[in-house]
This record gives sequence, C-alpha cells and structure tokens, in this order.
Amino acid sequence: MNIQSPLAQEEWAGLSQYFSLHKHTGPCSAYSVKASELIEVQACSDYLDRLSVLLDSPSRGVTASQFIKRYAFLTAVPLLYAMTVYNKGLDFSAGNCWLASPPGYSWLEYVSLAEANAAMPETGERQGWRDMLLQALFAGNLGRLIQVMSGVAHVPKAILWENVAVRVFSLYEKRIGLSVDPQEKARGQADFQYLIEQAPGALFGEKHNPLRRFYSRPASSPVTGSPLRVRKTCCFYYEVAGSADYCSNCPKK
Repeated sequence: MNIQSPLAQEEWAGLSQYFSLHKHTGPCSAYSVKASELIEVQACSDYLDRLSVLLDSPSRGVTASQFIKRYAFLTAVPLLYAMTVYNKGLDFSAGNCWLASPPGYSWLEYVSLAEANAAMPETGERQGWRDMLLQALFAGNLGRLIQVMSGVAHVPKAILWENVAVRVFSLYEKRIGLSVDPQEKARGQADFQYLIEQAPGALFGEKHNPLRRFYSRPASSPVTGSPLRVRKTCCFYYEVAGSADYCSNCPKK
C-alpha cells in the first residue's frame, strides 16, 4: 500500500519551474485538451492538423514527432524526476493530464494535473509502486498516444519512442546523474537501469521495452570531440519552419 505524502511547496515549485508542471484549473484555449481525448482517432487527427498549421509543419508525421518530444518532456520527465528525487509518485495517466496552450504562449506551454495527490511507497514495496507509476505514464498515456499518432500521422513508432527515450536518458544522465546527494544518486542509477534494461514491455503498452533498443554509451564525436549518443532515427526537427539545422545527435548529420 502507498503512503499519501503531498508534495512540499518547494517540490512543486521545482517541478513547475524546471518542467512546466501545473495543477489544473480549467481549459484556457482551443489548443487546450485532455490527453485522453487525443486517444480517439478523429480527435487526434484534428489536433495534429491544427498544430501543423501553428508550427508551419509540412505533414502530420513531422508534427507528431515534435509533439511527442515536447509531451515526453512535460510528462515523463517530471514524473520520473519526482519518483526518483522526491521518492513520490504522481498520476500521469491520460485521464489526469491536460495539455495547455494559453493565448500568447507556445503551442504546448505546459501540462497540468487534474488530481495532484502524491504518494510514497511503503518500506519494501517500491518495486510495485514504481511499476504502477510507470504503467500509468507509459501504457496509460504516452504509449497510447504514440500508438494512435503513429497510425493517423503515418510515422513509425520507433521515431516517436526514441523521442521519449532521448528525454529519459537526458534526465538521468545530465540532471539526476550529476546529483551530489548519495541516496538520490543511488536511486537514480537503480531507476535508470530498470527503465532501460529490466522494465517489461507491458509497462509501456508494448511487447518489448521500447527504450532499451535506443540505449548505448555515448561515443566521442568526430566533430566536437565530446561524448555524444547519435540517434538511430531522425525526428524531423529540421523540417519545421524556423529550424535551420539538424539536431546535434541526428543520424543524418
């Protein structure tokens, strides 16, 4: 059983400041929508078409890829951060997430939670607690959106899942991995290893773990000399209006 443990004020402030997480107060524009609504084929198609216009995107496929990159940052990253750093769980299922685009802001400014209750695992129960959080986030939200968007936008699921994987890798390697707190760092190593090596596909709504195939140790870049993990797929960022170049880790570069 979980122990109810509300996020402290400074914990909420951190999630809001760094990952744009909010508590839901109601829809605010035509581009604000409940995540569960996008699992419907027609609603998803209409949403991608509206975003394509807003982004000046050449196709639904390009739009879907940019959307999943942003949405993974706004959902997977704060959930995993709270889970690992605070040892607290939030509900990131599709029915609890709202995508918000207030007038005057970007096309997807932040995600808000309808219910923002948090819970910690009881002693010895963290494995099951962690699986519950991951299943709600991935199988119950991101994985379902990827399944639908892949179909309506005719874009391979591998591209969309790698967009998620890139966010997860960055969080654990560049933010949590640099922590000086030994307990936080140990949890980060354990959670990251579980995500990329041991978590079963069912937690993601897939037959196999969709993150595992994209993980490799960064290699020295011949261009910059710095460690770099080159993507296995291209996210089409260069096709969006205003994008002057490929991503630094693009396989086409």
